[in-house]
Amino acid sequence: MTETAQIQLPATVNEVRRLRKLIIELEGKFREQRAMLSRQGMSLPPGTLTTLQQVREGLDDLMRVLEERHTELQQLRAVGRTTELINSTLSLDDVLNDVMDTVISLTRAERGYLMLRDAKTGEMEFRVARNIDQRALSTEELTVSRTVVEEVASTGRPVLTVNAGNDPRFASQNSIIGYALRSILAVPMILKGHVTGVIYTDNRVKQGVFGEKESQLLLAFSNQAAVAIENARLFEELRATLAEITGLRDLIANVFASIASGVITTDTSDRITTLNDAAYRILEMTEQCVGQIVWEVLPLPTDVISPKVQDVRKTSTHEALEIEQTIGQRGLANLNLKFSPLRAGTQTTEGVAIVVDDLTEIKQREAQLNVVRRYLTPAMVDNIESIDKLGLGGERRNVTVIFIDVRGFHTFPAGLRPQDFMTVLNTYLTIAADSVTQQNGIIDKYNANEVMGLFNTQLNPDDEHAWRAILAALDIADEYRKLYHLTGEPEGIDYFRIGINTGDATLGNVGSETRREFTAIGDNVNVSHRLLENARPGEIVISEDTAIHCWKQLQEPQNRILIQPREELKVKGKTNLVPIYRIYRPTIM
Repeated sequence: MTETAQIQLPATVNEVRRLRKLIIELEGKFREQRAMLSRQGMSLPPGTLTTLQQVREGLDDLMRVLEERHTELQQLRAVGRTTELINSTLSLDDVLNDVMDTVISLTRAERGYLMLRDAKTGEMEFRVARNIDQRALSTEELTVSRTVVEEVASTGRPVLTVNAGNDPRFASQNSIIGYALRSILAVPMILKGHVTGVIYTDNRVKQGVFGEKESQLLLAFSNQAAVAIENARLFEELRATLAEITGLRDLIANVFASIASGVITTDTSDRITTLNDAAYRILEMTEQCVGQIVWEVLPLPTDVISPKVQDVRKTSTHEALEIEQTIGQRGLANLNLKFSPLRAGTQTTEGVAIVVDDLTEIKQREAQLNVVRRYLTPAMVDNIESIDKLGLGGERRNVTVIFIDVRGFHTFPAGLRPQDFMTVLNTYLTIAADSVTQQNGIIDKYNANEVMGLFNTQLNPDDEHAWRAILAALDIADEYRKLYHLTGEPEGIDYFRIGINTGDATLGNVGSETRREFTAIGDNVNVSHRLLENARPGEIVISEDTAIHCWKQLQEPQNRILIQPREELKVKGKTNLVPIYRIYRPTIM
């Protein structure tokens, strides 16, 4: 055997060992990734770890097979050249063709067939069929004695006949007679005590082509061929599995890199093992941070991070932290950190995973919206898109409109400084606005000392909108009387006036393309304001339409609301007088 043949198999063992080491490393990485992905609501593809374990076991088996067969190869130097040939490649197809061509060359057969046992069915299946010219035979040329093949496969012993037609063992076999077979030599391919295949050769012209010498040579060679074929088959399976594992590894790496949250993992010594791209970006960290104590390189307070990491690692609990910190060139950043234990397959904690969510932009947007909410109602801010879709058009809806005169200017104490006056006025306006919004109303506008509210718009649909407006008015009355008491106003005096009307109005945006305002317009809006003007200090005046809309609630005793008719009101644009009512709670009035 040449030096190349002697070192080929050890090189294969080293390659398999390298692959086994790689798979063990991948298994460890995937277990780490499974723990992190689980906390993010994700998971590894089904069967990943099971496949890795199976591949690793297969590699162990392959290594044992390779080592055993290497010893056998050294003992069979008589077929050294052939052994070198079939072990020079791990391509299964190449090995099968080389084996068959070598068999024909060694035995001087006219044709040669190689059959392998199907692992699922146990049947022998043709894998290679060649002739003396090294040409692959067609399906029509697959004329062999199945009797011979089945005997070799079942007994594990070779079959040799110098003249099959006169051999009493096969005198009754139609295949022998029909195919006019003469010389036949078939040997088993045995691996680990099991027949894995059959090498079949024949000659349809000459008899006595094969003898005991060819039988022994082919038998020795077939066992080596079985090893080579099994090695090639296992290597192809391994290569396919490794390609699948590599694909899974790349997929996990891509998922890990594409996660918007920063992910940092540490080991049992609290040293960083991995960081994803988001962690580098959010925390302005570098690759040199890997292997360092986590709290020593994180741009966050050590006295905050160190206890969290150590507590999570020691107690296997979960911790969360929201922090505002200046980070390098970024400046002030708002971060949410989640600390979770990294568990191995044995459920032992092997480190900590830190997930970092950058809330900076969200906090900035919230701050901007909070500024906007000071000038617009929450409903308008939260539904700004639906408002914008209305354009400068409008929509006709049945709504309830409330007008509140919080306090006449002439009733404020004389000599108030402008700043103090605005403070007092805003206190009154705030009470009115809060009561309206608490009852699912929206503030349409402020007009000096008046507040206009809307119920059942596109932004706050509500079937009981009239009742909501009445509850808001009663709440306003209660709150103002509490305020009067706190500020030392004269007993029994009221300053507010409220008017409420229910009816159809046009709601939409008014203004220009660059500056617009969502509001309600129409006669029923005007009626509501006329009711306000007609109300006396301390009165809540509602229209007949509003009363009808919530008459059932007004009559329920537990609501403790009295309704009292007022003189009918003349309203511009309406022919008939409008019936109106005063409502109040007797315990307050």
